[in-house]
Amino acid sequence: MNVEQPKLQISGLSKEFRRRGQAVLALDGVDLAIAENEFVSLVGTSGCGKSTLLMIVAGLQDFDTGEVLVDGQPVEGPGRDRGVVFQSYTLLPWLTAQQNVEFALRAAGSKGAELRERAREHLALVGLDRFADAFPNQLSGGMKQRVALARALSYRPKMLLMDEPFGALDALTRHHMQELLTRIWERHRLTVLFITHDVEEAVYLSDRVAIMSNAPGRIKETIPIPLARPRRYDITTSAEFLELHRRVLKSIREESIRAAEMDEALAEG
Repeated sequence: MNVEQPKLQISGLSKEFRRRGQAVLALDGVDLAIAENEFVSLVGTSGCGKSTLLMIVAGLQDFDTGEVLVDGQPVEGPGRDRGVVFQSYTLLPWLTAQQNVEFALRAAGSKGAELRERAREHLALVGLDRFADAFPNQLSGGMKQRVALARALSYRPKMLLMDEPFGALDALTRHHMQELLTRIWERHRLTVLFITHDVEEAVYLSDRVAIMSNAPGRIKETIPIPLARPRRYDITTSAEFLELHRRVLKSIREESIRAAEMDEALAEG
């Protein structure tokens, strides 16, 4: 991937929170570039700042120092150029699946027949056109997340930001969603920043996996994932996949050990 002219450029990014009157540095000098149509997963220990970083890119969280650019323009707030999918489904319960997608499209300026056709098109993309008239409480967890994905894709953002989107799903549904996302991305291609705790998921989905250090979060290293596409789930048993999985897991474990050693030193001090 060519990252010399990135879709997303994060440079020297730092973020500090106040907790119980104390300053806590969550992110410290984060540098990350993601190319046009590249799929990058962000992994790391709990509390390392992954979700904070995604929220900043989404324009939903401010930051203290550094720069965040999309297509060379600074991120100054939320925008339709970035679609966001969270672990919680965030669907409006009084609207049907079709109406939930239409709601997002209406906010993006679509009207009339175009609005209805585009909503139905994107429900079909995620395999839910037969459930267009169902309300959220009539859908399974995986189906709700497919509606959320259809909604995020419907207004055709330049970038998709996903924060543990499959974390609340059972293992089988999660695998189905991973395969669905892979098929959609391989067919339609857009830039994706994907947050996950699941190393297998990160390796399966991504072009690169970026590993964050323990808090304060920095990008420790990025590991290219040169697995052939299109990908199917049986690739997860291949020797090449297992070696990439081992490398990513080893890097995260190093951070876990470092964090434990720091906690032990503080307790003894």
